[in-house]
Amino acid sequence: MKSLYSIVLLLFIAGSFTANAQNSDKSASKYDQHKVFNPLFYQGKGNEFRSASGTPGPKYWQNHADYKINVTLDTAAHRVSGSVLITYTNNSPDPLDFLWLQTDQNIYREDSRAQATSSVEGGRFVNTSFTKGDEIKSVSVLKNGKTEKADYLVTDTRMQIKLKDTLRAGGNKIQIKIDYAFDIPVYGTDRMGRLNTKYGWIYELAQWYPRMEVYDDISGWNTIPYLGSSEFYLEYGNFDYSITAPADLVVVGSGELLNPQEVLTATQIKRLALAKASDKTVSIKDSTEVKSGNAHLNKPTLTWHFFCKNARDVSWAASKAFIWDATRINLSNGKKSLAQSVYPVESAGNEAWGRSTEYVKNAIELYSSKWFEYTYPVATNVAGRVGGMEYPGIVFCSYQSQGGGLWNVTNHEFGHNWFPMIVGSNERKYAWMDEGFNTFINDVDTKEFNKGEYYEKTDEQSNAPSNFSEGADAIMNTPDVIQTDNLGVSAYRKPALGLTILREQILGEKRFDFAFRTYIKRWAFKHPTPWDFFHSMDNAAGEDLSWFWNEWFLTTWKLDQGVKSINYVDDDPAKGSLITIENKEEMALPVTALIKEENGKTDTVKLPAEIWERGGVWTFSYKSTSKIQYVILDPDHVLPDINPDNNSFSGIMVPEGYSAKKVIDSYLNAIGGEDKVKDVKDITVKANSQLQGIGIEMTTKSKTPDKYFEDIIAPTYKGFVVENLVINGDSLRIKQLNKSVPVDSDDKKGAIERYKTFPELDYGKSGYTMELAPNLQVIDGKLAYLVTVTNAQGVRVKNYYDQTTGLKLKRITDAEGTTPTMYDDYRTTAFGIKVPYTIKMSIVGYPVEFKVSEVSVNTNVSNDTFK
Repeated sequence: MKSLYSIVLLLFIAGSFTANAQNSDKSASKYDQHKVFNPLFYQGKGNEFRSASGTPGPKYWQNHADYKINVTLDTAAHRVSGSVLITYTNNSPDPLDFLWLQTDQNIYREDSRAQATSSVEGGRFVNTSFTKGDEIKSVSVLKNGKTEKADYLVTDTRMQIKLKDTLRAGGNKIQIKIDYAFDIPVYGTDRMGRLNTKYGWIYELAQWYPRMEVYDDISGWNTIPYLGSSEFYLEYGNFDYSITAPADLVVVGSGELLNPQEVLTATQIKRLALAKASDKTVSIKDSTEVKSGNAHLNKPTLTWHFFCKNARDVSWAASKAFIWDATRINLSNGKKSLAQSVYPVESAGNEAWGRSTEYVKNAIELYSSKWFEYTYPVATNVAGRVGGMEYPGIVFCSYQSQGGGLWNVTNHEFGHNWFPMIVGSNERKYAWMDEGFNTFINDVDTKEFNKGEYYEKTDEQSNAPSNFSEGADAIMNTPDVIQTDNLGVSAYRKPALGLTILREQILGEKRFDFAFRTYIKRWAFKHPTPWDFFHSMDNAAGEDLSWFWNEWFLTTWKLDQGVKSINYVDDDPAKGSLITIENKEEMALPVTALIKEENGKTDTVKLPAEIWERGGVWTFSYKSTSKIQYVILDPDHVLPDINPDNNSFSGIMVPEGYSAKKVIDSYLNAIGGEDKVKDVKDITVKANSQLQGIGIEMTTKSKTPDKYFEDIIAPTYKGFVVENLVINGDSLRIKQLNKSVPVDSDDKKGAIERYKTFPELDYGKSGYTMELAPNLQVIDGKLAYLVTVTNAQGVRVKNYYDQTTGLKLKRITDAEGTTPTMYDDYRTTAFGIKVPYTIKMSIVGYPVEFKVSEVSVNTNVSNDTFK
C-alpha cells in the first residue's frame, strides 16, 4: 500500500486540527506493573505445524497454486478479457469438498459490499465510478483427465466451487479454468486504474484474474471479503501469463519477459542488454521516440509473455506513452537483477522520474544486503494514477511524485517485496505485519541511501500526540475495523516505531537485526501469524518481550515518564545524588537520563524497562561531584512521550525577586524594544520545509490588532492545500488537506490566542494573569523561564524564555494540547526587530521544521487577505 511519504496518503491518515493526546489529570498515575508484566500473555503452545520457538513446525504445510493466464487488452473499450487455468495443490491434511476463490474486480460494482460500507464522505478506497466487475463467462473443473462444468456461486468478491469429487489431502491436484472479462475502472480504489496522458492512456492492472483464497492451519478457508482498506492473503505458485495488446504499447509485468525478440525492436533489445551490464541508467525508449509514436514493431498486436516463479501474485502495466529506462541491480550473492522504470513525458526530468530507476536499484540493493536477497529477475516502477501500490517485482507510484517524495514512495513500495511478497502474512487481518514492518525497513534504508539524501530524524515526542490520540485503534485490529483517520498510525507508524524502539532502545542493533533476519528466513514464502513473529523474535534475540508485544500491539496505552525530584546524600552533592523518576501512564519503556552538573560535567544513565516491574516510581543513585543543574529524560526524543513537559527537572531556582513581568520585558527588549515592536502594523513571513519527504511552503501574514493568515502548500501538487488558516477578529476558518475543519468554541479561543505575532504586548492588559514557575525549565539543553499566561477567556499559554538571551524558545497553548511551537535562530530584520528563522511546529499531526526565507514588515497588507 502507499507509503506514509505520499501526500495523497496524508488525506486518510491525518487527524483533524484538534487531534491531540489529552490527559485529564496529569498529576495522577495510571501505571500498574501487574498489567504490563503479565506472565500469561502467551496463552497457547507450540504444535507440529507451528513451534513455540517461532519456527514452522516439522509438519508445517501450505497449499500451492500455479496460474497460466492469457488475456487481451482492448484499448478502445478499456477492457481485459481472457482465461486463467489454475493448478491447485492440496498439501493440507484435510480433504476439500469445495474451493474458494477471489473475484476482486467485483469491488467496483455498484452493488458491492465495499460500496455499501463506504463512507458518504468518500476516501481513498471508495469507488468514484462503477463497472460490472468480474464478468465470468464459464468455469470448468479439470481432474483426472476429465473436464466438467463447475458448480459455482459468486458472492461479492468471492467465488465458491463445489466439487463433485473431494480433493484429497497430501498433495493431490485439481485444475480450474475460468473464462472472464472486466472493464478497467479509471480509479480502481488506488490499487489499479488508468490515466490519460498527452501521448496515451496508462493502464495499471492488478487483481486482474480470479485467484485462490488461502486455506491454512489457522482458519481453514480465509474468506474475508475485499472491502478496500484491507489488502490480500494469497498462496504461492508459478505464474505463466501472456498479454496481447496493440503493438505500439510497452508492456511491463511481474517476473521475466520470455519473448523479447518477438515484442521489442532491435534497438530496444540492444539498449536493454547495455542496461543489464551497467550501473548507470540506460534509456530503452526515450521521450523523442514516445512523441514520434513509431518505436515499435510494425504489427497490429503483440503478445507479451511473462513468467514469475514462486510468487503470490502478478501485475502488469501498459502504455504507448511510456518512457522506459533501466539499469543493473547487484545482489550480495553475486546474482544480478534489472531495475527499470516506465513513465509519461509529463513525469520526466532529473527532479522527478528521471531518477526513478536509480531509486529502484538502490532500494533493492540495500534491502537485499541488509535483510534477505531480492528474489525476482526484474524490479519495475510504473508511473500512473495509482499513488502507491505494491506487487511482486512491480510497483505503481504516482506520476506526480518528485524528489524526496518519489524516493520515499518508491522505497516503500519496493520494501513490500519483503513484506508481504517474501514473508507472506495475512494482510486482510494484520496490515501492520506488512505496512508496519515495511515502514520500519524504509527508515533504515533511507538513512543509508546516498548518504542520507532524504533522511530526516524524527522527533517522536512531537509525533506522540498523533500516534497516541484518544480515539486511537490498537495495532492488533483488522484494517477494515481500524478507523480511516487512524489507519496510518495503527498500520504504519506505530508498528514501525515499535520495531525501532526494540532495535535501538531495548535489544540493540546486533541482537535485533539477527532476530529480524531469522524471522524473515524462517517464514520466507510461508504464512506467519503475529504469534509466530513474537515467538521468533523472543527466541532469536534471547529476550522475553511479551510485556512489550502486549502493550505496544494489543493496547492503546500511552507513555509518560517524568523526573520527580533530585536529592543529595547528606545534603551534599559531592557525596552523590538520588534522582527519582516516575511512570505516570500505562506503558513501560526503558529510560535514558541526561544529567548535567553545575561544574559542567555531563553524563547519561540508561535504565532498562524492568525498573518499572517494581511500580511507577523509581529512584536511582548518581555519583555527582557538584550540584545537578538539570536532568532530562529521553534527551534525543526517541520515545513517544505524550507529556514531555515533565521530562526535565532543574535544580536551579529562579533568582529571588525575579517576576513574570521582568521576563516579558526582557523578551521585548531582546527582539528590539517594546516601542519598536508596537510599530509593527503588519508582518509577512515566507518559509520552506519538508513534510514526509515532500517540499512544502508556508506564507503567514499578520496585521494588528486581530488578523492572521497562514497558507501551507505542496507546490509539486498544484491546487493541494496542506493547511490554510484565516483569523479575522473573532472568526476562524481552517482547511487541512483540501478539507474544511470544524472548530469548536474552545479551540477557536485557543487558536486566536496562539496565532498572535507578538502576544506579549497584551500580557499587561486587564484580564490577563501571569505566573512565573519557581524553577528554571530545560528546553533543548538551555535553561529557561516559564511564564504561564491566562487571558480573559480562560485560555492558558505556556511561554519559555531563554535565561541568557531573553528570547522565546517555546510556546504551547491549550488548543495545541501537548504539541508545542519551537523557535530558534533569531535574526534582525530590515525593520530592526528580531524574529526566529527556524520554527518547529506540527502540521496535520507531523512535526515540521520551517526555515524562514523572507520577512517583510509594514507592507500595508490588504484586509482582503483575511476575508
